[in-house]
Amino acid sequence: MRDSAHVQGYSKSTEAGRRPAPRTPSPRERGEGEDIAIIGGGIIGICAAARLAEAGRNVTVFDRTGICEETSSGNAAALAFSEVLPMAHKGMIRQLPKWLADPLGPLSIPPAYLPKLLPWLVRFWRAGWSDRYEASLTAQAGMMKLAEAEWMALLDRSGTRGMLREDGSLELYESEAEFRASLPGWAARERFGIGFRHVEGEELTTLQPGLSPRFVKGTFVPGWKTVADPKLLGKAVWAYAQTKGARFEMARIEHVAADPDGATLTLADGTTRQARHLVIAAGAWSHLLARQLGDRIPLETERGYNTTLPKAAFDVKRQLIFSGHGFVITPLETGLRVGGAVELGGIERPPNYARSKALLQKAQRFLPGLDPTGGREWMGFRPSLPDSVPVIGCAPGGRSVVYAFGHGHLGLTQAAATGRLIRDLVLGQAPPIDLAPFSPKRF
Repeated sequence: MRDSAHVQGYSKSTEAGRRPAPRTPSPRERGEGEDIAIIGGGIIGICAAARLAEAGRNVTVFDRTGICEETSSGNAAALAFSEVLPMAHKGMIRQLPKWLADPLGPLSIPPAYLPKLLPWLVRFWRAGWSDRYEASLTAQAGMMKLAEAEWMALLDRSGTRGMLREDGSLELYESEAEFRASLPGWAARERFGIGFRHVEGEELTTLQPGLSPRFVKGTFVPGWKTVADPKLLGKAVWAYAQTKGARFEMARIEHVAADPDGATLTLADGTTRQARHLVIAAGAWSHLLARQLGDRIPLETERGYNTTLPKAAFDVKRQLIFSGHGFVITPLETGLRVGGAVELGGIERPPNYARSKALLQKAQRFLPGLDPTGGREWMGFRPSLPDSVPVIGCAPGGRSVVYAFGHGHLGLTQAAATGRLIRDLVLGQAPPIDLAPFSPKRF
């Protein structure tokens, strides 16, 4: 590891009166191109950059808007290490018809988008079959165990542990029938050592005072964690990556090409960049870049909505999960975030903020006394694969390109683990978990 004096551009002998040692130019400054280029300045790209820079590699992140400025800025702030169930589990499949009948419900599909979405929906349905469900569940459980260890270590190394909140989560049910329907999912979690307890009565109201009496039971997950604000955390981890030498270039990448010796990135202004290794972590746009390399990966876009209210809107003690309605309420350092739901509508349609308004109206019913004024609406694109398992692995065409996308609702949760796995792939080291379930070739 380089000492701090060398990082500043001076040798230790500077204090003895000698001339400063010359700074070693980067590969780009030497005209050799990039060592490692990462497309995507969201939390996945940030964590990959941090891990590679820690390993002493020269890393440049490319993004069209900035660091942690798009989907990673407005998520629900959860480190949801217990969320191992694939989206296509049986409970969700049963609820699909009811949800789709409500245009402002937990899941909606614009009718004009349905023909394009049908192949993905067929894959999603098949992912719920028992053998595929079990494979996805096992893969996610292993990923989550790694994610928790990697996040705790990265928070410590980056000096951001103070942004972690360990208050647990409270999932809420409006009827005994809804509670009983949740039990198979909790049994599956229990198989992997995930702790929880079902609560009701006084214990329920103690965990969250002011709840509507419509909620008869809840499940408290003590190991669930959140962060003070996802955008602030992402920028803080990036600041740490910069201290290790990572660089940022604001640019829209129009085209990528690769051969065994590296990759070529073509920017919107027509200029190009060469890189020995390319990491594609561009979220909902990643599959478009992968297609340029000859890989067709069935990624779809879950458009998520939220409203961030002032902190004083309601005293929420921990993240509240309304699974029957597909949204959560999270207390942040910067406000109270009410958001979630899924609109499978691609990346080109304009936002439908009636969805965020509908969530806010429900929140008012569930938390009587909630002040809905002064909120800021937001919509983001979650990159989702039909089996709920991200793509993490080398592109089939060669080891110079690595994919890291498709995390769905779990990008923040799995970012540190993905960063570790990307580092291992680029450095040619053995990963700590089996990457076969995450392979881009599985489709």
